[in-house]
Amino acid sequence: MAAERLGVPGAGGGGTGAGSRIAYRLQATRKRVRQVDATVSAPDPTTLVEADQNSSLQTRWQVAPGAGEQQSTVTATTTWDGAGGVGGFFERTFAPIGIRRLNTAVLDKVTDQPG
Repeated sequence: MAAERLGVPGAGGGGTGAGSRIAYRLQATRKRVRQVDATVSAPDPTTLVEADQNSSLQTRWQVAPGAGEQQSTVTATTTWDGAGGVGGFFERTFAPIGIRRLNTAVLDKVTDQPG
């Protein structure tokens, strides 16, 4: 997802890990913008779950040991209850592409961080 389609994320009510809140605007198209207000939980030491308070959107981030000593494998799984009808058809068709791009952009930023 192009960076210009994401609003500036903000954190509140925590900052890192469980209890954090993440708020941003997700612009899917020129006309379709949604406000995401997610609360983070940590159901186990290797998992963070971002749950949007405005919809059924949830992203589960899981970290597992990677092939090398300094490597990890991160899996992002996003779920939501899409709309019905014609709008729902387009949402089910195109939303997974946008979500995949968004999650890849997040992982790319983490990969670029030193240390």
